[in-house]
Parts: sequence; C-alpha cells; structure tokens
Amino acid sequence: MFEFIKQFDLYTLYLIQENLRSPFLDTLMPWITYLGNQAVLWVILGLVLFLKKEHRLTGVMVFCGIFLEVLLVEAVLKPLVHRPRPFVDIQSIEILIRKPSCYFSFPSGHATTAFASAGILAGKIKGSGSLFISIAVLIAFSRLYLFVHYPSDVLTGVLLGLTFSIIVLSSEKRIQSLIKYIER
Repeated sequence: MFEFIKQFDLYTLYLIQENLRSPFLDTLMPWITYLGNQAVLWVILGLVLFLKKEHRLTGVMVFCGIFLEVLLVEAVLKPLVHRPRPFVDIQSIEILIRKPSCYFSFPSGHATTAFASAGILAGKIKGSGSLFISIAVLIAFSRLYLFVHYPSDVLTGVLLGLTFSIIVLSSEKRIQSLIKYIER
C-alpha cells in the first residue's frame, strides 16, 4: 500500500513538473503559496471578521480552525511522521521558493489551514463557498507545483482541514457561549 502511494506521489509530481511548468505559473504559484504562509490570509480574514461585532463569531471560528491545524498538524503529526519534503528526496527539480524551515512534509499545513478556514467561511458566509474553496484549492495546488509537498501530504491536509471545519462548525453554539461569557 505504501509503495503504491509513493509511486502515485512521484508520478503526480513529475506529471505537474513536466506538463504544467511555465514562466507564468513559476511567477504566480509562489505568490499563491505565500498567502498560506503562517496562515496569513486566513488570519487577516479572521481578524477583519472578529473586529466587526456582527461577524465576531465567524472570526473566532476561523481562529479555532487555525488553532486545530497548529496543534494537531504542526505540533503532533509532522514531527511524528517525520516525512522529508520532495525537494529533499529528489534534488534534481529546481525549487522556486525559499526552502521551508520545517523539513517535514506530512501532512500539508497550508492545505489543512486553507481547507479548515475555507470550509468554516463557506459554512458561515452565504454565497462565499466557491470563492474560499477556490482559494484553498489554489494554495493546496501551489504546494505541489512548488515541489514542497507530495500529493498524499496535500490530500491528507485537505481531508484534515475539512474535518476541522466540520468540528468547528458543529461547535458553533459552544464557541458563541464562550464569546458571550468573555464579553461580559
């Protein structure tokens, strides 16, 4: 099973490198991936929402999704699995961004945070699902294009992110009660 996943990962990465690389995407993909660095896009959106009283709950929910990613992915799964990134295993591919400081690849924190945040925002802001999910897809794909994650890292991140968004959305009443308690 693991050999199949490894072969699928390598085949998909080489497919992207050989068929999709272009000067335009070589310029665009680093910018897209930077939106996910330290969850900057999602933190800014969460902060903007938090500062508007009528959207405070949504902002806090986005922060809860980010917190779950940091706690479970960055602090537990990456150090536990200890999977090297593709550019460490395969050094023949030119990397277009500064190498990430964390050399652990599994799962993708960018994909997890993007899909957790996008799922929460899609669930809370009517009509926004297509926009936020599209941004999340672009961020996740950029990690493959830039050769810093394997497809199984990204796919696992997507699934974890969506799971985190479901957990946070289903905890809405508890989060709202906590906000009301704190605001007293």
